[in-house]
Amino acid sequence: MAGKDRNSEEKPELRNITINLPDQYDEVIQKLIRLKLIPSRSEAIRTALREFLQDEFQNLDMMENFLDDALLEKKLDLE
Repeated sequence: MAGKDRNSEEKPELRNITINLPDQYDEVIQKLIRLKLIPSRSEAIRTALREFLQDEFQNLDMMENFLDDALLEKKLDLE
């Protein structure tokens, strides 16, 4: 890391949004914070959202592969 110091690394720009959570969710998040498993509500929500989006993109990728295979099979049946 010659010439770069750790604090100068670019961090992603964050946008402040407001969401409403059921009390149960917030209670669990607060317990995780007290146990020092997560640093904050924001980090808990970012982590959950990141994992959700990764799962959804993986599901979408699998679905596209399935549809491509199904279309290919259908096309072969028509010939």
